[in-house]
Amino acid sequence: MAASRAALRAMRAEAEALDTTDVAASWVSAEVIRADVERRIKALADLADAPLFFGRLDYALGHGPGAHPSDPEENTHHDRHGVRLDHRFYIGRRHVHDKDGDPMVVDWRAPVSQPFYRASRRDPLHVELRRRFGCTGGELTAYEDEHLTDPAERSGPSALLQREIERPRVGPMRDIVATIQPEQDEIVRAAVDGSVCVQGAPGTGKTAVGLHRVAYLLYAHRDRLARTGTLVIGPNDSFLHYIEQVLPALGELAVEQTTVDRLTAHVPVRGADEPAAAVLKGDARMAEVLRRALRAQITMPTEPCVVVRGSRRWRIPADELAEMTQELIDRGLRYGAAREALPQRVAHAVLLRMERAGEAPDDRVQDAVARNSAVKAAVRAVWPPVDPAKLVLRLLSDPDFLAEAADGVLTADEQKTILWAKPARGVKSAPWTPADAVLVDETRDLVSRTRSLGHVVLDEAQDLSPMQYRAVGRRCSTGSVTVLGDIAQGTTPWATPSWADALRHLGKPDAVVEELTQGFRVPRDVIAYASRLLPAIAPDLTPATSVRESPGDFSVIRVPSDELTAEVVRACRAALDHEGSIGLIAADSRTPALTEALAAAGLPHLAPGEETSHQARLTLVPASLAKGLEYDHVVLDEPSAVVDGEPDDRTGLRRLYVALTRAVSGLAVVHAAPLPDLLAQDDTPPAGQEPARYSSESTIR
Repeated sequence: MAASRAALRAMRAEAEALDTTDVAASWVSAEVIRADVERRIKALADLADAPLFFGRLDYALGHGPGAHPSDPEENTHHDRHGVRLDHRFYIGRRHVHDKDGDPMVVDWRAPVSQPFYRASRRDPLHVELRRRFGCTGGELTAYEDEHLTDPAERSGPSALLQREIERPRVGPMRDIVATIQPEQDEIVRAAVDGSVCVQGAPGTGKTAVGLHRVAYLLYAHRDRLARTGTLVIGPNDSFLHYIEQVLPALGELAVEQTTVDRLTAHVPVRGADEPAAAVLKGDARMAEVLRRALRAQITMPTEPCVVVRGSRRWRIPADELAEMTQELIDRGLRYGAAREALPQRVAHAVLLRMERAGEAPDDRVQDAVARNSAVKAAVRAVWPPVDPAKLVLRLLSDPDFLAEAADGVLTADEQKTILWAKPARGVKSAPWTPADAVLVDETRDLVSRTRSLGHVVLDEAQDLSPMQYRAVGRRCSTGSVTVLGDIAQGTTPWATPSWADALRHLGKPDAVVEELTQGFRVPRDVIAYASRLLPAIAPDLTPATSVRESPGDFSVIRVPSDELTAEVVRACRAALDHEGSIGLIAADSRTPALTEALAAAGLPHLAPGEETSHQARLTLVPASLAKGLEYDHVVLDEPSAVVDGEPDDRTGLRRLYVALTRAVSGLAVVHAAPLPDLLAQDDTPPAGQEPARYSSESTIR
């Protein structure tokens, strides 16, 4: 370990010593080279609290990479101690080489590292020994060996793996390179051309899998993705703050992370829709309404186009102009592309007439005719320029225009539902909502094609509307996508009913759907308790199981209503006696009262997303922002209020399911109102699950 750290420092010093002056013919090239060197230096930083490697592979003689079984010794190199280096590989977060360029640590993404995650006694993949290293604060403190080809050695769960999984979570999300499981590794290393959808129960590591997949693809296809780009899309800024350190820790510093709302922020969003209006605006039928509204801007010509060049006048009759227009419409070109093509069609018709008259025009003449004022005027009259935001503004504020575009697509009542209450005067003053912004994004794509990226990771995807899926799909129309989510955690009125529907709207109907049901984060008792809600919120899903040996610290406390807030504060104070982070999750309507109570009790707390920049361990989390976050200990305030805060019971129970599954080590549910029926039943667990050690209705204190 010490030698590897010294080698990494030498690699960084070598990069810092590079002189980039006078190495390029132009200042642009020089800036590119300088930026590349700076990125290289930054990527070579040594993280003091993380070990450079976490595992080791010893291959059977003659089976190491590059070895030939027929003559293994000839293809085996030795160090000064006689160790066969070609058959021993240290697996770490990044590649480290010595002064001669020989590898000391192999990147976890390299092909030679794959058996570390997939080798087993049933299929050792030519690995004789797999060693896992334990560390504390970046220092090696333990190791554990598995002799995969030794039939006499008894197999059992890895203590180091279990310890790493159950290590307290303090601060932002961390990488899982040391604990990736075989089923996760298959998803991480899936081909770049293939799209993957991961249905993952709480705690199964689907977010980590998606982020590590980005890191792997950038390693395996860096040149390609450097040209086309990658993007991670999360549900909100709090979630992005929580995951923002994972990719940099893996050496990937340039991956953009954003939300769907920011992705479609073409207008100033200041309003919010009623649920019924938001559902309709997010309906895929709106794409056809927008297409018709845009098509209505095209007017078939009724006047000829007369082009004057020198002493000659060239006349293109209206019916010929109409044929050109109709041909472009029939070809299905985007509005802007067809509008740019029309003047060239008109100019070509003029050139044909010039040639028949004995002239010999060339391409320069055609370009000049296309720029002629008469041609421009004719094109403007037939195919006027369109501002996407203004078109959507008119559609949502003009009942007659909407009725024309939505005829046969939306009913009269549905049209009334999405119309603005008052006509808007301009784009800046319009009462835009997030759903309206997505409509503008769709219209922009109808006018001019949206740039496609090489790979997009879409997390918490179950909460997107069909129109939002279309917006994301445009960003990966020629690339691939990794979709991450859990149908049971869909908490928006427009949440997707199935992944088949979601993938169809994304434009990736052939994507492979993988299901992760083995949990690594949520304790057994907690996930068993939360899974009682599945029959009501997602009856087709398989309940998750947990590999955690620790059952967790789980309690359900019922108190009189006048003692609820005080008991919640007591539970938070008790949780602070334990190691790790604490999340107090409550219905959004309860957060102001809890903020005052925590302040009065002298308990400093944070808002979601502030964990990376403050020392306080307690975070007050509105239930609407809890998705995707995790805390060592969770105090859940009044489950009935979480359910009642949503527009319907099913959405409310899904929100409650999310809140119950944020705990990593301990969960305390504090309530005064009765629990939902599925949680208040007796302690008989669902089939196939272990009994939970708790009382669903504790003694009233």
